[in-house]
Amino acid sequence: MTRDTRPSQGGVSPGNTGVSLSLRALHQTFGAARVLDGIDLDVPAGTTTALLGPSGCGKSTLLKLLAGLLAPTGGEIRFDDTVVASGTVCHSPELRSLGMVFQDYALWPHMSVAANVGFPLEMRGVKRAERAQRVEEALDLVGLAGYGTRRPQALSGGQQQRVALARAIVAAPRLLLFDEPLSNLDRDLRTRLCTDIGALLSRLGTTAVYVTHDREEAEALADQIVILAHGRVDKRITR
Repeated sequence: MTRDTRPSQGGVSPGNTGVSLSLRALHQTFGAARVLDGIDLDVPAGTTTALLGPSGCGKSTLLKLLAGLLAPTGGEIRFDDTVVASGTVCHSPELRSLGMVFQDYALWPHMSVAANVGFPLEMRGVKRAERAQRVEEALDLVGLAGYGTRRPQALSGGQQQRVALARAIVAAPRLLLFDEPLSNLDRDLRTRLCTDIGALLSRLGTTAVYVTHDREEAEALADQIVILAHGRVDKRITR
């Protein structure tokens, strides 16, 4: 039986127990192209690991494997002691207790900020009153208290990314995945948001994997920096 590790109740509270990640001999091919070539990686619970490297090095593919959006060609991924992906197993994203923040925000323009943030809870069947409370808490944590009735298109790019971050944390995930979330923003705003994301991760205690091509972002956020090249781990830096 597949174990569902999603939290069933409670809010977005500091001190959530992050999940530890273990990747062994991870391979991913698309036709004749080998995108990942034997990745071995450990991410301790409650820490942030940045995946750093140029376009095409495999970092976004690795993030999709962690999210359950792809099944690996070979190798194994464990969340704590549970195998979530291997040659015979691939847990779907909703069974992995994770949240994702994308480069393009991925917000629905026809829905209010509160509806966007609360969507993961609605899909889990959380009752309306609890959903509203948890949405309010998530928006407060990202500095957007009072913005729930607005539409995404009425917000700045930085504010939209904060909405996306609130949506990612509202269900109290044990793992947060970031796919170059600040690359569409100007440098000053990137610096401010990077600082705020780091403070939020420290407060929540959630494990995070952060994909970026910006070394300054990686150094500001990460406990561990993993540099990828040609689908392999080229270097690890522990901070």
